[in-house]
Amino acid sequence: MLTHFDDQGRAHMVDVSGKPVTDRVAVARGCVVMLPETLALIASGSAKKGDVLGVARLAGIMAAKKTADLIPLCHPLPLTKVALDLVADADLPGVRIEATVRTSGQTGVEMEALAAVSVAALTVYDMVKAVDRGMRIEGIMLILKDGGKSGRYEATS
Repeated sequence: MLTHFDDQGRAHMVDVSGKPVTDRVAVARGCVVMLPETLALIASGSAKKGDVLGVARLAGIMAAKKTADLIPLCHPLPLTKVALDLVADADLPGVRIEATVRTSGQTGVEMEALAAVSVAALTVYDMVKAVDRGMRIEGIMLILKDGGKSGRYEATS
């Protein structure tokens, strides 16, 4: 059942007022694949726009906090934790991104975690696009969700 549609097929915001407040967590990940030279620029801290990973981390945190402003049917949530881990990976080559988001509330934080990874990846792209327009943002996915009525979900791949 698609909960974001009423019985007439119109989009609406789900009523979560009857749901209990529970601790909830979501973890999402993705990556930005780039040329080895671009990754070296990021890792050395010599990108023209500054600290690429630091700025992308802040952008991801801000995105999680603004998810309800970006995704029309998301509830605004009081987030209790937003953490982003951005790692330069020469084997990719590129930047691996993982976001963890927590709240105690009546609905989950999956969209906040996914938004955090997405905006962090877009920020990495924006900050070094002048040297590598061929970068690819890949593999953005939910890898863990826990809490609430539906319980725990862990991605298998």
